Amino acid sequence: MTRTHKLTLTMQFPAAKAFPAHKAILPRATVARWVRAALLADAELTLRFVDEEEGRALNRTYRQKDYATNVLTFAYAESEEDPVAGDLILCCPVVEKEAAQQDKPLDAHYAHLIVHGTLHAQGYDHEDEREAEEMEAVETEIMQALGFSDPYVPIS
Repeated sequence: MTRTHKLTLTMQFPAAKAFPAHKAILPRATVARWVRAALLADAELTLRFVDEEEGRALNRTYRQKDYATNVLTFAYAESEEDPVAGDLILCCPVVEKEAAQQDKPLDAHYAHLIVHGTLHAQGYDHEDEREAEEMEAVETEIMQALGFSDPYVPIS
């Protein structure tokens, strides 16, 4: 039997007025299932769904990049022994634009980015080719287990 990791999940939707369809496709139980699929340990995570202005400000402040990005992960564990804790910031207009450009359903793109961000909160990274290949393989396996297609294969 597979152990289900304990998850304390907080969801914040300051962009809900501008993106009500996003909130509608992201019920708590669904998002928690996506997060749990990527968890390797118990975790306490906050997912915040923001507009472009907030996404850009956070990316500029913490990464010195002056544009809104799809997902930002702030991981707070200082060692592997610390509990998994972090904030995932998802920028609704960027996620929507990317999903349309990639011809992917919006929920599938959110699932991928939430899995991606959850892995980052646990120490996964993609700064070099080996790390990127490992992380993408794990993401693909998780996404397929969740019933989605490989997020790195373009839909034709």
